[in-house]
Amino acid sequence: MDADLPVFIKPMQVEIDGIGRYRKAETVQQLAGMLLSGKWHHRGGAKYHRALMRSIEAIEFYVDGETARAAFVDAAHEAGMHILPDDMAKMKKAS
Repeated sequence: MDADLPVFIKPMQVEIDGIGRYRKAETVQQLAGMLLSGKWHHRGGAKYHRALMRSIEAIEFYVDGETARAAFVDAAHEAGMHILPDDMAKMKKAS
């Protein structure tokens, strides 16, 4: 497949730019960019590597963007980041 074609996912906001500062992601390519950016401080764990591998698989084979998204959410949680809308209920309950 053409690696330049976007692999769309359910849109999300990722708290990667600091507490309460979110960046929008609509494609697996954007998720991979966040994982590889200097803003991602929690590298090396199994969840990080799984998210990166699922992103690469989705981009290269143009399949299963939602699996990459789910792996990214797990890695983000491990790194202490919030994901919207996924974490809305938990955040409302905490306040």
